Formats: sequence, structure tokens, C-alpha cells
Amino acid sequence: MEIEQQLFVLSIGVLVVTASIYGMKFLGKGNYLLGIEWLVIALSGASIVVFALGDVDAAYHVAYFCDAFSRGCGGPLITILGLMAVTHGYRPLPCFDLYLFGGAAAGTAALVEADAAAPLRPMFYLCMWGILSLYLVYFIWRLAGVRAYRHALGVGVVLVSAQAIAGMYDFYTLPGDEERVLFYILAAPVWSFLCMEMYYAYCALERAAPEAVPDGVGIDELELLF
Repeated sequence: MEIEQQLFVLSIGVLVVTASIYGMKFLGKGNYLLGIEWLVIALSGASIVVFALGDVDAAYHVAYFCDAFSRGCGGPLITILGLMAVTHGYRPLPCFDLYLFGGAAAGTAALVEADAAAPLRPMFYLCMWGILSLYLVYFIWRLAGVRAYRHALGVGVVLVSAQAIAGMYDFYTLPGDEERVLFYILAAPVWSFLCMEMYYAYCALERAAPEAVPDGVGIDELELLF
């Protein structure tokens, strides 16, 4: 196995472990939105490794679906709602989590199967990640407001690096990287840091409650739609 392939497997392996650990930590906190989303990222990474090492077609399809879910219909919205637990005191009803994941999964399936949507997918993914980045700007502001400056800086690094990776994903290929090996060697550590830093930043705001949770936020109306 060449050095690039070894680095590829190592970087994706670290992502799988990191996303799994912090996904379970979020589940332990009762935040099923972030916990399950992090585990979807872990499943995507594990499937990529299985496909790369064993050329298993089913693993490729699983990775492709999870990737589309995390970048498009599910990931950004679910991540924002999950983080709103510490920025707005948002606690969804148990059934709402199921509705949200089910609807996002159905939307992802329609997106990846519709040939007519193929030209629009890259821009859609980039726009959805851009929405998440805008929320992270607010999240950084909230961290600074409770003097969690180290985590505010960490989330700032997450925002810039993850947005750069999102832009590269479909719109730029590194020279000589037609198989995208170098891209994943760069991207996987960014995603690993995202999974880790967002957990600790979340905990920082959680510890600062009730200062971190503004009064009079009417989030419950969203759930009435479901």
C-alpha cells in the first residue's frame, strides 16, 4: 500500500473514531440530533474505508447516501437545531427527532436518485453548508459572550476550514488527485476536528446556562407543524 493510501485510511479511520466517540457523548447528553448526525458521519467514513480496501459496491452506496445526507438535506439543518439546545434552550419532542431524520432521509433519497437534480447538487450542498456557517458565526458570538474565547477561536477554525473543504468538494480538484485521495487526507482531519470541537464548544455554552439561553424564544411553534 502506497504512503498516500496509508494516510487516506489513517485519516478516515481517525474520523470514524472521533465521530463515533463524540456522537455517543452527545447521545449521553440527550441530544439525539447531534448524536445521530455524528454517527452518520462515522458510518460514512467507515463505508469509505470498506469500499477503498475491499471494493464493496454496497459500502460505496452507503457512503454516498450518508455524505449527501450530511452535506445537504439533513446535516446542516439537524446540526443547527441540535446546537440550538444551548443557544435557545431548544428541546424537541421525541417524535420530532424521528420526523426530522425521516424527512431528511427521504429528501436525500430523492436528491441522489433524481437525474434532473444532478447539475444542481453541488450548488445546493454548498448553499446548505453556507447556512450552517452563518449559524456558526452566531455560535461564536454566543461563546464570546460567555468568555469561552478558546472555543470561540476553535469554532472559528472549524467554520473557515470546513467551508473551504465544502467549496473544494465539488468545485476544485487538487492537481494529480483525480481519485480524490489527497482531498480526503485533507478533509478528514477537518471533519474530525469539527466533531470534537463542536462538542466541547457545546459543553462550554451548556455550563454557562442560563446566561447562554435568551428569554422569550418561541421555538415550540416549529414543532406544531409536525
